[in-house]
Amino acid sequence: MDKKTYNKSLYIIAVLFFVFGFVTWINAMLIPYFKICCELNNLESYFVAFAFYISYLFISFPASLLLKKYGFKNGMMIGFFVMAIGAFIFVPAALLRNYMLFLVGLFTLGAGLAVLQTAANPYVTILGPKKSAAMRFSIMGICNKFAGILAPLLFAAVILQSSDQAVFEKVKSMGTVERAPILDELIRRVIVPYSCVGVILVLLGFLVRFSSLPEINTEEEDEVTAESNKGKRNIFQFPHLVLGAFAIFVHVGSQVIAVDTIIGYAHSMDISLLEAKVFPSYTLAATIVGYILGISLIPKYLSQILALRICIILGVIFTLCIVFFNGRVTILGHQADISIWFIVLLGFANSMIWAGIWPLSMDRLGRFIKIGAAILIMGLSGNAVMPLLYGHLADIYGLQNAYLVLLPCYVYLLFYAYKGYKLERWVS
Repeated sequence: MDKKTYNKSLYIIAVLFFVFGFVTWINAMLIPYFKICCELNNLESYFVAFAFYISYLFISFPASLLLKKYGFKNGMMIGFFVMAIGAFIFVPAALLRNYMLFLVGLFTLGAGLAVLQTAANPYVTILGPKKSAAMRFSIMGICNKFAGILAPLLFAAVILQSSDQAVFEKVKSMGTVERAPILDELIRRVIVPYSCVGVILVLLGFLVRFSSLPEINTEEEDEVTAESNKGKRNIFQFPHLVLGAFAIFVHVGSQVIAVDTIIGYAHSMDISLLEAKVFPSYTLAATIVGYILGISLIPKYLSQILALRICIILGVIFTLCIVFFNGRVTILGHQADISIWFIVLLGFANSMIWAGIWPLSMDRLGRFIKIGAAILIMGLSGNAVMPLLYGHLADIYGLQNAYLVLLPCYVYLLFYAYKGYKLERWVS
């Protein structure tokens, strides 16, 4: 495509990634908020992430069939409409203070997002040259994480008041009958923001459908790819893709733990919820720094694969520091244990992992690219499983020690970055 069409397409996809980030990272604030208002323990509260992300496991494959039949633009419009339904479900859930109904709304939001992700991520990969795919993903990542910085702060500004900390402490000593009306009032504050989000999602669906975003034919293969894929009948004959999907699973799970658990971890250090709300933004800001470096250095000074390996090694180092380093320090005006700042640094370590795994996994797929994208998006269900595992370990071993769950994730990512992405067949 010509440069003008390329740039316009890139801008439209960037807006999509901003929306992905806004809807996704607001969960970091919902988890502690629902924990208080719906009276949950650590494990129960992390079902927020589980309900949202498990939808990727069930919806991604049908999403690929939807895109195959109706094309990228129509598929994206449907995805936005499904997300809007999920946002509107928050209204009756808040009126009833029904946690299960909130989880249904979150699952529906995630289902719509799965359709959008299945379309948008391969779009970024095939929109331009393969060697600069990580750079394009870095641009999208900045949009995603910038939205993630804004989302919990805006959400907190709308639903939290300066007097709420005293209310949170007061309800702990109240009886069930006394605290019910107070918790009802608190939870109903989500009605207005999610109603607005639902309306915006509907409008975005129409805007994408009638935008200038071009349809891309993914059914044709060049001669080299066609020869390489000769005789292949299904997606599971591509080991580098299947292993890449599991790499996505452990990566996104590690990333969401770093963002969605940091408020609870800060709260355990006697940092108020109003102060702790900024820590996910610090983590995502560290991720943006990594993206900016990626845009600056890849591919001119640094290859995609080397950037991937460096980030994974940093992830191993920072994980060990979270668990084994202690001591109160004051940074950016917050007095907290030093371990929390290594969680923030995990944002930097995670920055180029998605951008590195995705093009490696999508390489050499040819006509299988849409179903391949669906398999990778299914890996996003790691966001559902890993926080639950962390929450379970936190209830048993404590919040700090539970971060050791990240270590085997980074070890597997090292395997993929050095060996797994090269495999062309299951049996040598």
